[in-house]
Amino acid sequence: MQAPKALRHWLFKSEPSVYGWQHFEAERRTFWTGVRNYQARNLLRDEVKIGDGVLFYHSNANPTAIVGLARVIAGGSPDPTQFDRKSPYYDEGSSATEPRWYGVEIEAIAPIAPPLTRDALKLAGALAGMMLLQRGSRLSVQPVTAAHWTWICRLAGVADRF
Repeated sequence: MQAPKALRHWLFKSEPSVYGWQHFEAERRTFWTGVRNYQARNLLRDEVKIGDGVLFYHSNANPTAIVGLARVIAGGSPDPTQFDRKSPYYDEGSSATEPRWYGVEIEAIAPIAPPLTRDALKLAGALAGMMLLQRGSRLSVQPVTAAHWTWICRLAGVADRF
């Protein structure tokens, strides 16, 4: 019998003016839509799995910050917004038989208050290799190492529930 795959950890970026933590927390769960980068799509489709932990990150904000913890509750499946002609994420090149874009469903676990700003994270030597903190790193879905995850949970004062 094969051992179960170890849980992984991720950072998902969202602009608070489009879909912020407060909106997510009120809904409690959401399908992560609108990712239109092939590298991030591949992660959502192939790598992000049920039970994985997610750092919810406010990008394009002042300040940018990790604002909450979430958990993946449904694995990769086609993003329905690619088929909706009224959606800003509509993709005329996508079809139901050959979808181009994928997402996952996540549920809110806990807010991080106060938020962990990117500037504060950059000061922590233990996070030196974190993708988020690398110059030019703009990927909207990023892997987070187990060590970085544990350190961030400790810094935030929340239990590592993953």
